[in-house]
Amino acid sequence: MKVVEIKEPGKIEIVEKPIPKPQKGEALLRIKYCGICGSDIATFTGNQPFASYPRIPGHEFSAEIVEIEENDFGFEPGMIVTANPYFNCGKCYSCERGKVNCCESNETMGVQRDGSFAEYITMPIERLYDGKGLSPKTLALIEPFSIGYHAINRGDIKEGDNVLIIGSGAIGIFAMLSAKMRGAKVYITDVLGGRLEKAKKLGADGVINSKEEDLVKRVKEISGGKGMDVCVEAVGRSETFLSCIDNAAFGAKIILIGNGKTETRFNHSILLKKELNVYGSRNSLNDFPDLIESVSQGKVEIDDIITDEFDLEKVTDAFDILINNDGSKLKVVVKFN
Repeated sequence: MKVVEIKEPGKIEIVEKPIPKPQKGEALLRIKYCGICGSDIATFTGNQPFASYPRIPGHEFSAEIVEIEENDFGFEPGMIVTANPYFNCGKCYSCERGKVNCCESNETMGVQRDGSFAEYITMPIERLYDGKGLSPKTLALIEPFSIGYHAINRGDIKEGDNVLIIGSGAIGIFAMLSAKMRGAKVYITDVLGGRLEKAKKLGADGVINSKEEDLVKRVKEISGGKGMDVCVEAVGRSETFLSCIDNAAFGAKIILIGNGKTETRFNHSILLKKELNVYGSRNSLNDFPDLIESVSQGKVEIDDIITDEFDLEKVTDAFDILINNDGSKLKVVVKFN
């Protein structure tokens, strides 16, 4: 079978490997679509703090069940599924409390363990989710959707909240869609005009190009001088976290999704002065079924977030256009079968 492998930072190849054999409790899956996550790009460029090499990237995927043992979940060969790609130890304090998404020994596919960029993979049966009739391409979007959805749930966003999302990449837009599902009024800021145009089309109540406008001034106009009820950081840079602090109202919430390697220096007294609530958000938690249901019932439309599709043989081109993104590329998917 064909497998995409990042040999080392900056070097990606399609290699041949044997089709894996499922062990007890596992299913053999034929991959249909894989999305490229920002973490995959970070692994490729050497900026992923948790990655080791060589590494098969990928954790946003849909697949067809090829082989599966009798099970209590109703899964059968031929079904289209996705899966939870965050492997937890089941023994640490986080796992004991049910916070398996932030397991102390978490291994995410494509980062700490090999991922889904292969024609065939095996997965534990209990990690599978029925696609409920969604197309394989749409189903591959559920995992990145779950990241933004979990973050918004962490902040317990309420109807009528003014929300600012910093970063209009795929995760930022999925966070926007998730906040809109809760009835919030959502604004997105970025320096890439093309992405902001897409965010507006996908439902943002307003967009702010911080390269062309004074963000603090614009937020004051939007909020009547109060600041935002919730600020979501979806970039992973020091300056964008500090921007969240600047634009948050007194008593507001800050939700951190973006993952970066740089340290952030700031005077923590401002957190005290404003009595800000800061939430870290990692992976997702029990969100796949709800999102599959919402999308399959037409409660939220996500297909338009895909801007580009490549065949497996062109996977290098797919990574290249995201590394050199001019702002017009949002979610890029690779078709396997």
